[in-house]
Amino acid sequence: MSATGTTRARSRAVGEGALALGSLPVAAAVLTATVALHLLLVVFGNVTDFGTNQQFVHHVLAMDTTFHDRNLMWRSITSPALQDTAYVLIIAWEALAALLLTVATLWWVPALRNRDFTRARRASSVGLLMVLVLFGGGFIAIGGEWFAMWQSKAWNGLDAAIRNVTLAGLALLVLHLPSAHWSAD
Repeated sequence: MSATGTTRARSRAVGEGALALGSLPVAAAVLTATVALHLLLVVFGNVTDFGTNQQFVHHVLAMDTTFHDRNLMWRSITSPALQDTAYVLIIAWEALAALLLTVATLWWVPALRNRDFTRARRASSVGLLMVLVLFGGGFIAIGGEWFAMWQSKAWNGLDAAIRNVTLAGLALLVLHLPSAHWSAD
């Protein structure tokens, strides 16, 4: 092969590598890693600064900063033991999802090399669904509607929950886009 032929072959290989960096599997891996990192930081913050979000959970469940509509206030939970139990369960769920997404991220590394995405995709899917259940079902539906969190100016976590649902939902959609890349699955 001539020097020009070698240079062209290298250019093609570099070009294909650059295309691989923008591929659907790489995008899915990066999004999984992003959600994993975010959730790890959330768990770290909740554990190292336990009291801040503990107060958030207490106020949301007690509904003490809502409009105090007597037709809704029967839903409130004012027992500190139940409020703390709910908060610890939230942290445990976040930690489990963060762990699963971290493992999935680690599984993406060999998957991108050997093109067997099954294990990484499944673990990512389960972890992302856990995020959607917590922030969509737990915070938006239960916190926002059942406990009327939307009424509170001081203790309203709907914007943060929507950010989490958006990020996890986007990652889940990318993960499940139809593509020839997933043909081994």
